[in-house]
Amino acid sequence: MSRQKTILFACGTGVATSTAVNAAVTEAMKKRGLSFHAQQAKATEVPGLADSVDFIVATTPISASVTKPVIKGLAFLTGIGKDKVLDEIEAELRK
Repeated sequence: MSRQKTILFACGTGVATSTAVNAAVTEAMKKRGLSFHAQQAKATEVPGLADSVDFIVATTPISASVTKPVIKGLAFLTGIGKDKVLDEIEAELRK
């Protein structure tokens, strides 16, 4: 079995929006038979945490210095393109 991946969920404060997105992604990936470790952070904390995660789902812009894959999570707030974003997250988890 492969190593379980870690997703860093980031938003402006590291509390409300990242919690909602984390919950939505957890539920959607569970339905797809996938699980992962999750961390949450403020967008400003991402550069210091990026090395300890596999990829980032962010609802706010992330520093260009971050080299890990960043998936834009705005679709979880608008509802527009949510399935496409979930497919991107699934693809990263299956790598």
